[in-house]
Amino acid sequence: MDLQAKPQLPIIDFTEANLRPGSGSWLLTSNEVRHALEEYGCFVAVYDKINMQMSNDVFRASKELFELPLETKVKNVSDNIYYGYLKLPVIPLYESLGIRNATTCDGIRSFGNTMFPSGNEKFCKTMHSHANQLAELEQMVARMVFKSYGVEKHYESHVNSMDYLLRVMKYRLPQKEESNVGAHVHTDKSFITILHENQVGGLEIKTKANEWIAMRIPPFCYLVMAGDALLAWSNGKIHSAFHQVIIKGEKQRFSVGLFSFVNGIIEAPEELVDKEHPRQYKPFHHYDLMDFYANDEDNKTECTMQAFRL
Repeated sequence: MDLQAKPQLPIIDFTEANLRPGSGSWLLTSNEVRHALEEYGCFVAVYDKINMQMSNDVFRASKELFELPLETKVKNVSDNIYYGYLKLPVIPLYESLGIRNATTCDGIRSFGNTMFPSGNEKFCKTMHSHANQLAELEQMVARMVFKSYGVEKHYESHVNSMDYLLRVMKYRLPQKEESNVGAHVHTDKSFITILHENQVGGLEIKTKANEWIAMRIPPFCYLVMAGDALLAWSNGKIHSAFHQVIIKGEKQRFSVGLFSFVNGIIEAPEELVDKEHPRQYKPFHHYDLMDFYANDEDNKTECTMQAFRL
């Protein structure tokens, strides 16, 4: 019997030797990043700047956060529902809280003071440090993408426009007769997403060939995923992958995601537009895309950018 190998995501090394901009290894890694994002929309990054102690502290803090009473968690509010406390009847296994501007002292303290009467300095220090570590990886990836496409001159203005949302997520185990769907099929609306999980699987990525890859991210590795905003910025060259979460096994799943957003207009650079590759997406404000997705009930499992660009 002819057995075909299951598809696997590329694994890219982001350890110290590959992180010196301009070096041969850095340029090689940049091309690997571009290829992975074009073909899969995501890849696994080996990134050793976050040690096991930090990882344990992050998920210990995550559990502490979800143990708070509901009347406290619902204080995590935002104009866009995907930035605040989220628990919806259509996905009962999923619960999450958003920490906007978690890379800044003001952002993390504002969240801490809302959730904890004493501010919980330990929680704030852990999540602030982790958000900045993930943001460093996100910025490396973005710089490599800009370099690989020959538009590195735009990188500084891009990185200076970034907002970061740290979303802490919990997926409880399904009860009897309950569906095991933790998150429905969707694409991210971010520019780039960095995902850190607690070694409990469940995330599945859909390839261009319509095959599902069941992810189990090893320690010191993180999933890097292109969002719809990066798809639009690249004029359709980069793929925004559909993904879902299916809960299996006997352990609760916790994950922490850093989502980057452009605080301004997203538009494909002129260098990525020509007669053979005409502009596919109108210029738009990133937060308008978020508002569109939050209010568009008919396109939750479709490519949001296809509907939004019309």
